[in-house]
Order: sequence, then structure tokens, then C-alpha cells
Amino acid sequence: MKLKQISIDVSTYPDELRAILSGSSIYDSSCSPEARVIFIEKGNGYFLKSAPKGALEHQATMMSYFHSKGLSANVLAYLSAEQDWLLTEKIHGDDCIATKYLEQPKRLSDTIAERLSILHSVNFKDCPVQNYTDLYLAKAKHNKLTGTYSKSHFPDSFGYTSAAEAWAVVESCGHLLQGDTLIHGDYCLPNIILSNWKFTGFIDLDNAGVGDRHVDVFWATWSLFFNLNTHKYRERFIDAYGRDKVDIDMLRIVAAVEVFG
Repeated sequence: MKLKQISIDVSTYPDELRAILSGSSIYDSSCSPEARVIFIEKGNGYFLKSAPKGALEHQATMMSYFHSKGLSANVLAYLSAEQDWLLTEKIHGDDCIATKYLEQPKRLSDTIAERLSILHSVNFKDCPVQNYTDLYLAKAKHNKLTGTYSKSHFPDSFGYTSAAEAWAVVESCGHLLQGDTLIHGDYCLPNIILSNWKFTGFIDLDNAGVGDRHVDVFWATWSLFFNLNTHKYRERFIDAYGRDKVDIDMLRIVAAVEVFG
């Protein structure tokens, strides 16, 4: 996580947030253009995310749910007016792209695989988002129709050479995706927090809900490739997660959907 100290005008923030912002050192930790994230250095630390109105509702809901299971940070405030604001406590530890973790790729692969297996065993009967697979496919269809997706081929996309080729797979096989597992939805190394190799929580849960386990497996193996610059640990991860629970053909379907993510 990269932090850059910045100055802000507290008066431009909602009244409910000004007390925690006042007198604090503020750092920008944004990693995408869709949302701004600042770190508030006060007490044990806080993160404040802002995005267009309605954009953070799903994440606020799922962070609260994951927190109730001991899997994420406590949500202190979700405000939705002209734009959305999401205030959470900081999870103790570092994300999995910290050098100390990347320097031990075998242990890292095993650790995130075992943690994913634990996540996928959580009872989800009380999850507030039971239909994430439907939402996942609907988003892909919307992006396909509006052209709001990358026209270049997706990294590690199982050989898809064009959007048309990937969409043919979505149309013919998308219905095979299940909705029988609590998933993170973006199970990448930066979204997994460890403290001295002990799991302390997940962040960025805007794609979480009851969906297909292969979405998380796809992102985990892709993230290992992306951050370690090698496919060397892909099979190790699948073995540690449980090869009997992974269908390579389902990963190909997820890869096709993600072209339109």
C-alpha cells in the first residue's frame, strides 16, 4: 500500500466526518480512478473512501457482513448524499504485496489458498447478497452492450484473442456458474491483509456475495501471476486450495466473463 501525505479542506467533507478528520495527518492511498481513498492517521488508523452516489452501498453492506464473521474491518459510517462516503477502521497488518510476503512465494501461495478454502466454507445463509452470480453476469452483459470494457485481451485470459470470442463463451456457458459459496469476488493479493503471516482481514469487498468459487480461484491465480511475474505458483495454489474443488473449464468461463468486467 502506497501512502502520500496530502492536505485537505475539512470543511468540504460531511459534518459526520469532520471530527475524525480534524487534526489528523491525511494520506492518499487511492489505487483506482473510480474511487478516492484516504488514510486518516489517528488512533489505530481509519480509511475513508469516496465515490459517486450509490457506488459504495454494496461494499458497505458486505464489509459489515464480513466483519460480523470476523473477516473484515468494522464499518463506522456509510453516507450517501451527493456522493458516497465509507469510513472503516484500519485492519492491522500489511497486504500481500508487501515485500516480506512476495519474497516467500511458496508460503504465500499456500497461505492465501488455505485462507480461501476457509472463506469458502463459511455458512452464508444470512448473507445479504445471495444472488451475486446474477449481478456478475448482468454487469458483463451491460458492459458488452455499452462497450465499457477493455478492448484489449485480458491478461491470462485462457487464450481468448478477442472480445467476440470471449462473449461467445459467456453466452453459451455463463449459466453454468453457480451461486453456492460465499466469495470475495476480487481475491487478489492487495485485498488480503496479514500480520506476520497471520490473517487479519479482507478489504475491497465491492464484488463479494454468494457466487461461484471459481471467481475467487481465478483472481487468486491471476494475482499470483501478475505480482510474481510467473505462472510457477498456479498449480501449487490449486493443490493447496483443493484440486478436487476446481474445474478448469469453469475457470475458462470466469475468464471470459472478466473480459467484460
